Amino acid sequence: MAAMATLAESSQASPLAQRLIDAAIDQFAEAGFAGASTRQIARASGTNMSSITYHFGSKEGLYLACADYIAEQIGAVHQPLHEHIRRNPPADAEAARTYLLALLENFARFMLAPHSQRLSQFVAREQQRPTEAFERIYARVMAPVLDTALGLVAIVRPSLDERARRVLVMNCIGMALVLRIARACVSRVMQVEDIDSATAEALVAGLRRSALTLLSEGPNP
Repeated sequence: MAAMATLAESSQASPLAQRLIDAAIDQFAEAGFAGASTRQIARASGTNMSSITYHFGSKEGLYLACADYIAEQIGAVHQPLHEHIRRNPPADAEAARTYLLALLENFARFMLAPHSQRLSQFVAREQQRPTEAFERIYARVMAPVLDTALGLVAIVRPSLDERARRVLVMNCIGMALVLRIARACVSRVMQVEDIDSATAEALVAGLRRSALTLLSEGPNP
């Protein structure tokens, strides 16, 4: 497994390897690891199956390379704000609340963006039946963001114990996740064929208001 991981990571600079990863994400998101066809992945990439072995060692190696790429793409969405918070820690509860709302809005907008669909489908499958791919995505993207959010909540809601803080963070994250994971339901409730820009702005504004209520000092969630 270690050899495959190293090979997968080192192949990112190759244009052919990237085409394989792009095609594989679509296949894995649609059919899962077991159902995805390496033959179809190779065909969609304009190459042959031996290229998968050459660049990634195996189907599993390709799957892990997809996870690494997804972690990189999602991480790039959060990295600027995350780095800003790290370099400029909040001086008080109001600053911490502002950071939390910015993190949540950033995530919500990514969930609403069209290009997040295939990445989210891949991650959603891993959420249901986690493998090493989930461990990689969690360690590289989810854990840093969640840890930052938990630290900010400790400043905003100091009366909450650790368990209550974790519940609050998951409640806030869940409001953003539903925008992608339950997109069809969201569209139906909002009475639109798909989520257009005006609907997206309304959803983000509503999410901010709901999060602000949760982040206000009051009874434990």
